[in-house]
Amino acid sequence: MDLLETVIIAIVEGLTEFLPVSSTGHMIITQSLLNVESTPFVKAFTVIIQFGAILSVICLYWKRFFRPDTLSQGKTYWRAMYDFYARLVVGVLPAVVLGLAFNDFIESNLGNVQLVAWMLIIGGVFMLFCDKIFNKGSEDTKLTYKRALVIGFIQCISMIPGVSRSMATIVGGMSQRLTRKAAAEFSFFLAVPTMFGATCLETYKLITHEDGSILTQGNNLQTLIIGSVVAFIVAILAIKFFINYVTKYGFAAFGWYRIIVGLIIIICSLCGIEMKMTD
Repeated sequence: MDLLETVIIAIVEGLTEFLPVSSTGHMIITQSLLNVESTPFVKAFTVIIQFGAILSVICLYWKRFFRPDTLSQGKTYWRAMYDFYARLVVGVLPAVVLGLAFNDFIESNLGNVQLVAWMLIIGGVFMLFCDKIFNKGSEDTKLTYKRALVIGFIQCISMIPGVSRSMATIVGGMSQRLTRKAAAEFSFFLAVPTMFGATCLETYKLITHEDGSILTQGNNLQTLIIGSVVAFIVAILAIKFFINYVTKYGFAAFGWYRIIVGLIIIICSLCGIEMKMTD
C-alpha cells in the first residue's frame, strides 16, 4: 500500500469501528475502490490499526480506566477498579469461548460479501426501530455483572460479518435497560480487550510468518505506525460525535445509512462490479 491508501483505509477504520455501521462492510467498499492488492500484510494492517482506535477510547475515558469515581459509588479505589475490569472480563468471555468454538465458521464467512450486505440491511432496518423497542424512557446507567454477561453474549452475534460489533453491544446494552449513552460507552470499553486481543494475534502472525517476519519487510512497520496514528485521531472525533448525536437523536440515521451501504454492495454485485475482502 502507498501512503494515500494507508491514510484512506485508516480514516475509514477510525470512522466506522465504533459506529454501529459495520467496519467490515466499509472495508469491503474501500479496498475494492482503491484496488488494494490482497496480501497477508494488508489483512493484518486492517486489524492492527485498531490499536490506534483502542488508544482513543483509553484517552477519552482514562478516568474510567484508571481513576474511578469512588465517592459516588461508595467504594474504595481498588474495589472500584476491580468491579470495572471484572465487568469487562465478564462481557468479553462469551466472545472468547464462542469465537474459539466457531472459528472455522467465522473464517469461512469473512469473505462472503453478499452475507455482509444483507446483514447491513437487516441490521439497518432493526436500528430504525430499536429506540422504540428498547429505550422507552430508561434512565438507568448501572452496569451489573448480569447485564455485562448478557451484553457479552449478544456481542457474539457480530461474529456474523456485517452485523457490527458496536451495534450488537449497544443494542445489547439497551435491551438491558441502559440509557443510549451508557450502552454506547460500555460498547467502547468492551472493544478495548476484544480489539487488543485481535491486534496481538495479527501482530504475532506477521512476526512468525513462514516467509519471515512481514512486519520488518519494506515500509511495513512505518505503514502500520501511520495507519494507527490516523485511526487514533479519527476515532477520537468519531466517538465524540457519536456520543453527542446518539444521546440527542437516537440510532435511526445510522439505520438508514446501513441500508444504503448494503444496497450499494448488492447493486455493485448485480452490475458485475467485484467487491471482495482481503484474503
